[in-house]
Parts: sequence; structure tokens; C-alpha cells
Amino acid sequence: MSRASDRAYSTIREMIMSGELAPGDALGEEALAERCGVSRTPVRDALRRLEADMLVARTDTQRSFVADWSLDDIADVFELRAMLEGHAARRAAERMDDGTLKALRSCNAELRQAVTTSPPDVDRFLERNREFHALILEMAGSRKLVSLLASVIEQPVVWRTAHHYGEEELRRSCGEHDELLAAFARRDGAWAETIMAGHIRRAFHAYADAHRGLTAIDSPARKRTA
Repeated sequence: MSRASDRAYSTIREMIMSGELAPGDALGEEALAERCGVSRTPVRDALRRLEADMLVARTDTQRSFVADWSLDDIADVFELRAMLEGHAARRAAERMDDGTLKALRSCNAELRQAVTTSPPDVDRFLERNREFHALILEMAGSRKLVSLLASVIEQPVVWRTAHHYGEEELRRSCGEHDELLAAFARRDGAWAETIMAGHIRRAFHAYADAHRGLTAIDSPARKRTA
């Protein structure tokens, strides 16, 4: 794969992940080529890769647009996350060492700082939350889990979940991390798996409520103030 294709892939992917390109938005090759600073051929390659990642969909007339997942699609993603990350938490607890436990506690402390500011720093929350879960996956010590989770945790739906949280939900997320830390400190795999599965399921319901229109966080005005 050429550097130009890689650059186009990274740029377009980031635009989708950040919400700059919303579900259903058309993806014109000419406009994207100009934005990425490449010709149209690398953009076509990038769009094919993003289609394989399930971030882009293609119509019968071969027009590309940002994939717009149904609530059933979203439920599938979170169900897979609950199973896989639950298993990762169990393995991590059984293999936990003092250094990793200290790193997890430090990460969660920074995450808590992000949600106790006014307004909450959601971007910082996302960064620290990603780091927290990555440390758990690393401690689980399974390349197969890493591979399987890579296909479901880096989807736009996951990024948007935190933007559907109010302050109370952000704080609750930190509290669930505290429970995970307690399970890790005791090297209790079954407890850690149960907490993680519940943690992911609650995240799904937060997203589903917003998806059904119970909140309006995805509105342009809210995005500007997030």
C-alpha cells in the first residue's frame, strides 16, 4: 500500500471517527482527494479499506457514504465487546501485577479529573478511558483477543458513546472502573469479568437511549459545546 493511500486512509478515518463526517454523509472522491492532498486513486484505495472496516458503505451505483448503523448493528457491537472485554478482564485479573495495577489506578485518577471539571473534558475522558482498557487488554496477554477486539472497539459508535453521557453517567463510569480495580487487586477473574460485562452493557444502553432520540447530543449545537 502506498504512502498516499495510507495518508488518505488515516485522514478520512479520522474525519469519520471524530464525527466531522457523520453517518450517511456522501464521500466524494474529488473533495476527499483535495482534503487529503493526494490524487483520486489513493482515495479509492482508502475507501475500499474503510469499507472493509465497516466504516464506509457503497450503493448499487458505486457511490460511497459514511456507514449508518442501525440500533441492531450497534447492539451486536456492544454484545461482542461485553463478551470479549469481559474475558480480557478475567485474564487480566488472573495475571495482574503490581506495576500494571498502579498504572491502571493512575489512569483512572486522571480520567476522574477529566469528568469532574466543569464542563467535563470528554476528549480527555476518551483518551484516558482508551488507555485504561488498553492496559487491561495488554495484561490479558492474548494476541487473539487483541485482533478480535480491534475490529469492534475502534468504531465511531464507541467514540460517540461518551458524548451521550451526562455528568452523572461519566462519574458512574469512573465508579465502575474503581470496582474493576478492586477485582484486579484481589486477582479475582470472575468478579472482574462480571463488572466489565456490565460496564459495557450500560454503555450500550446510554447509546441506545440517545439513538432513540431520548437525548439530542448529536445535534450540531451540542457538538460545538462538547
